[in-house]
This record gives sequence, C-alpha cells and structure tokens, in this order.
Amino acid sequence: MTSAPTDKVRGAAENLSRLRRPTIVTESHLGEFYSVLAALIWAGSVVLFRLSGRTFRPLALNFFKNTVAVVIFGITFALFRIEVIRDAPLLDYGLLLLSGVIGIAVADTLFFRSLNLVGAGLSQVASLSYSPFVILFTFVLLGERLTPGDFAGAALIMLGIFLTAGHRPPPGSTKHDLHKGIGFAILSMAMMALGVVAAKPVLDRSPLMWTTAVRLAGGTAALALLAAVSPRHRDIWRTLRPSRAWKISLPAAILGTYVAMLVWMAGMKHTQASTASILNQTSAVFVLPIAALVLKESITARKAVAVATAITGVALVTVF
Repeated sequence: MTSAPTDKVRGAAENLSRLRRPTIVTESHLGEFYSVLAALIWAGSVVLFRLSGRTFRPLALNFFKNTVAVVIFGITFALFRIEVIRDAPLLDYGLLLLSGVIGIAVADTLFFRSLNLVGAGLSQVASLSYSPFVILFTFVLLGERLTPGDFAGAALIMLGIFLTAGHRPPPGSTKHDLHKGIGFAILSMAMMALGVVAAKPVLDRSPLMWTTAVRLAGGTAALALLAAVSPRHRDIWRTLRPSRAWKISLPAAILGTYVAMLVWMAGMKHTQASTASILNQTSAVFVLPIAALVLKESITARKAVAVATAITGVALVTVF
C-alpha cells in the first residue's frame, strides 16, 4: 500500500484531470480513447524499431528495449513511491509473469524478426491478426460472447492478410522471406493475444502501473536468460553500451515499450479486451504513411486494398 499523503495527492490529481478532460472523451469511452492513442504511438514506434533492426538483431533489440523500460519503470516507482510488491495472490503474480514471457519476450522478438524481413507496412498488416486471436482467446478463456459480426470481421481480416502474401517482396528479399516474415508476424500476434487475455482478469482488479511492471519484469527476465545462453550473448549485452545506434533505439524503446505499453494496457483495463484489440489495429492505417515518409516504403494498391479489407473486418467486429 502507498502512504496516506501519496494517496491524497493522487486523488487530487485524478479529480483535477477529470475537470480538465475534454468532454468528447467521457468516462465510458476512456478505454476506446486509450486504445486508439496506443495505436498511433505504436505506429511511430514500429518505424523506429525497423530502423533499429538495421543495427540490432531481434533478440538483442527486444532485450534492449525492455531493459530501458525496466529502468524507467524503476524511476517512476521510486518517484511516486509505488510499491512493487503488493498484497496480491500468488496466482496473480504468476499470470502476469507468464503473460510477460509469452506476450513480451516471445511475441516481440518474433515481431522484430518479421520487421526485418518484410518491413513496417507489411508486418503491420499481418499484425491485424491480433484481433481475431484476442476474440478467440477471450471466448475460450474468459467466456466473452461471440457475434456473427465477430466471425465476418475475422474472416475479412484474414483475407486482408492473405492479400499481403501475394505482394511483391521488399528490395533485397525473396518470396520465401515474405511468407516467412508474414508467418512470424501472425505467430507473434497469437502469442501477444494469449499473453494479454491471460492477464485480463488481473488487470480488471489491479493497479495499471503494477500490472504493467510485473508483466515487463517477466518478459525481461526471460530475455536475460535467453541472452545468457545465446551464442551471441556478447552482442546482446553490448546493446546496453551507449553508441550512435541509441539515437534511434532509445526513443523507440521509450515510446514503444514504456509509453505505448502503459496506454495500451490502460485501454485493455477500461474496456473489453476484444474492443481494445480492435481499436489497437488502427495502427496499420497510421503506419503506412509514416513508413512511406521515413522508410521510403511504397504504398502499393495491393497493400492499400489489404489494409482496407482488414480494417473493414475490424469495423464489423466493432459495430456488430
């Protein structure tokens, strides 16, 4: 528990934020607002991670970004006197740690591998599979109701991803690389969805900062173990040494891991997991123009149709 003065300060801050909050973002729509904001932040982060991938391998980049996030969370907890160890059931700790291993250590490493193979635009289209996986896992694990719109929307999303498989491979890549990259992205989204849905019951009854930090700790611990046994362990640990690569990798880590993760989890906390996951997918729309501007990735007709088809599926799931 935090101290009484800290509770009073936090309560006053929350009251003030409610007074200043624009009326267009009502309490009942906070989850949706956070989810779209997370999508925008993540789209920018994906482009920065793609640039970082030219210097760091996927496992090394994932280890770097999570180590940076652990340091920032440690500073945040110290400044605001937030206790790391709460009086919570061991099962809650276990679910959050497992969620971090699956949804951060495994999922993000696979996603970075996909980025290196197919670029930001195509990997982000493939990442739209996150929504159907969340719907599937919320049905199986949480018992959330499925509607005809869910099935129709999921089908359109998968059709959009299928269209990317026929896309021309990025320069320097083969058709095999394209298919492998899309496969890595889809598998990444399955792991991410499983991780967050498994943690959803704990999110509903626990403080946001604490749940996010415990998940991050689980993912970072798993990555540190992998780094220790990896044949390239020296290269992985060397990422923590300041270098010119930090000019891109450090902002990417802060935005993509600390800021985006907090906003993303806030969306998951304040609305249904399926709704939050759907709105998160709008990052595919945001990332295309950003990738075209920064990475010079082309916005082809096939890619645009794939995104439009998948986003239509997202809309179906949202409305129905």
